[in-house]
Amino acid sequence: MRRSTGFTLVELVMVIVMLAIVAAISVQFVTLATRGALDVGTRQQRALQSVVVSEQVSRELRSAFPLSIRTAGACIEWLPIEGVTTYVRLSQGPGFDDITVVPFATVPPVGNTRALVYGYGSATNDLYNTANPGPVSTPISAIDNDVSPSVITLDGAHRFSQRSPERRLFVVGSPVSLCQSGRFLFRYSGYGVSPVQSAPPLTGNREVVAANLAGSVDFAFSPATLQRGALVRFAFVLEDPRSGETTPVSQEVQIRNVP
Repeated sequence: MRRSTGFTLVELVMVIVMLAIVAAISVQFVTLATRGALDVGTRQQRALQSVVVSEQVSRELRSAFPLSIRTAGACIEWLPIEGVTTYVRLSQGPGFDDITVVPFATVPPVGNTRALVYGYGSATNDLYNTANPGPVSTPISAIDNDVSPSVITLDGAHRFSQRSPERRLFVVGSPVSLCQSGRFLFRYSGYGVSPVQSAPPLTGNREVVAANLAGSVDFAFSPATLQRGALVRFAFVLEDPRSGETTPVSQEVQIRNVP
């Protein structure tokens, strides 16, 4: 009589236990690998966000008229340069409301822009008003760039307090501000000109530049000297709201001197 073959109950239980142990270890490996991949992806996304924010802020600051930069708390404000040319004749009587210049390569917008001549030796706040005489004109109402020399027409009479050694004339736009509010960094524009910096501006347009900030955004400004251009330093920290991991970011932006 042949003896039947097979597994005993004890052997079957041992196999089940071993498979359970192997399965538990495999699940842990898969879980750790998945968690690691998610963490790496989150860090990469946060690093990319920091690069995008830094580049956006740097590009905007490089277009600023260097003497117009001012800081207050977690805010920085500047006047963006919309156009630059060489003037032939500044405003003269009796109207003091027109300037003749070399034609612009690209015609700047009108309405919310103003002409700025020199400005060195003036207080920063002098660039944020239309004192007459002063370095910044009343708003520009029209630019006739089809004639040579071209003509800039102002909304009202204005006399410039200084002359540029290189006869340079800048067209600057409405002020722009970057201000932190809680975990967000906002860009403010279209709020008008005021000799006193408002941090943040109370009117105008507001756009989100960065989110998930931890701590305070630090803006520092070093004015231009005869040996170097103006320098803006800014630093902020991005935080993952789920894990609490942070990515510190710091950047320096050189703003070249202009004559």
